[in-house]
Amino acid sequence: MKAQPMITVQDVRLSAAWYERVLGFESAHGGTEYEQLLSEGRLVLQLHDSEADMNHPALLNPGDTAGLGVLLWFETADFDAVVGRLRQADIIPEVAPYLNQYAMHMEVWLRDPNGYRVVVAGPSAYDKQKKPTP
Repeated sequence: MKAQPMITVQDVRLSAAWYERVLGFESAHGGTEYEQLLSEGRLVLQLHDSEADMNHPALLNPGDTAGLGVLLWFETADFDAVVGRLRQADIIPEVAPYLNQYAMHMEVWLRDPNGYRVVVAGPSAYDKQKKPTP
């Protein structure tokens, strides 16, 4: 089993372009109502227009607050490249890049165009300490 998160957004194309520019994701579907975003050929995020349609009547119920309590957390092998893309895109992080002492990795926290919190983390020092079992 693997996670394939889908979030509702106000503008699929705008949101997709943001994730492509800022996190380096690639479009795998395209469109104004639905998008699949890939990283290194793997599906990592789906975007769906927040106006629920007949095929997905429960995407967003009246009165729901989209994204309440949701954190989109991504791990990258090249944290510095992500930070560089943030600078190029003039993105001001909500939490500037820092070393998370508990997880022993670098993190940066930001908001996407719809207000979702996005965290990008580098590889953990703990992962580097793990040795393959014989």
